Amino acid sequence: MITPRLLSVATAVPRHRLSQSDALAHARKIFEERVPAFARLAPVYGNAGVETRYLSVPLDWFARPRSWAEANRIYLQVAEDLLAEAARKALEQAGISAAEVDTLIVVSSTGIATPSLDARMLRRLDFREDVKRVPLFGLGCAGGVLGLGRAAQFAASGDGETVLLLVVELCSLTFRWSDIGKSNQVATAIFGDGAAAAVLRGGGDGDGTTVTAWGEHTWPDSLDVMGWSVEEDGFGVIFSPRIPEIVRTGMRGEVDRFLARNELTLSDIDLFACHPGGAKVADALEEAFGLPGGGLAQSRSVLRDYGNMSAATVFFVLERMQADGIDGQRVLVQALGPGFTAGFAVLEG
Repeated sequence: MITPRLLSVATAVPRHRLSQSDALAHARKIFEERVPAFARLAPVYGNAGVETRYLSVPLDWFARPRSWAEANRIYLQVAEDLLAEAARKALEQAGISAAEVDTLIVVSSTGIATPSLDARMLRRLDFREDVKRVPLFGLGCAGGVLGLGRAAQFAASGDGETVLLLVVELCSLTFRWSDIGKSNQVATAIFGDGAAAAVLRGGGDGDGTTVTAWGEHTWPDSLDVMGWSVEEDGFGVIFSPRIPEIVRTGMRGEVDRFLARNELTLSDIDLFACHPGGAKVADALEEAFGLPGGGLAQSRSVLRDYGNMSAATVFFVLERMQADGIDGQRVLVQALGPGFTAGFAVLEG
């Protein structure tokens, strides 16, 4: 099989920066009188492991109810802008033009776009008219890793392809003023907005991290663990409190099986690029992988600086790892999303 190479990773965030202290103060104004348990729920803002995030709109936008139609109009505009920014960075880093891209994959689960975002990107960059377009929706936080696997498959196909993978999640725009449930408080405490781009190419020699394995596992009877419910005013967030326990009890076995299928063991892994989800999930991942507390340092630093940007988050982790240098090291890339599904990939520097 042709070996796919990851030539570049780039990221982009919107311009509205939010501190966690301001997020809590604003949440208190919105919820304190309407949510009897707000005083009990408020500590989630301090325990989330988040210090700053970036939003698609100013903070005041969240002060009153908004329609799904209004939020989705903003999603389309901001998503296009961020994807174009990240794509240009990644293509420049890889030293290729948009016209050289054979397949364009776009991952997003925080808005609706028909024509899809990949079609909309054709007017923003000079892609060929025959570029293959692959929109991926509904993968949630696992979408970045699962998208990487799909991109690697395309890159390894035929005589080798050049693939541009784009990911954008504007999680803050899914905020529902009317939702007084606990899951909405958790989402409000951790969600941020961001985009990422990666260029992969099949075959050839030269620079670039190789993608040597990819796969996934979906737990049975787990549709209620994570996802969206469709409500009158938008997407209602679904977060099961069982997620950390599923990670603690189920993740290690599935990682071991994935690695064994690729003739590897956990001892062969040097670095872990995990989507952190939240502080409790990061704790559970460290326990599952036998890492010391705080061992997922890059994942936790991205959570601290950007919050949970769903599918895009893992590429912010990878970008930081590449800046530190991964030459000669093997990286396990991992994320969890609706299904309930774990996505995996192995990179070799």
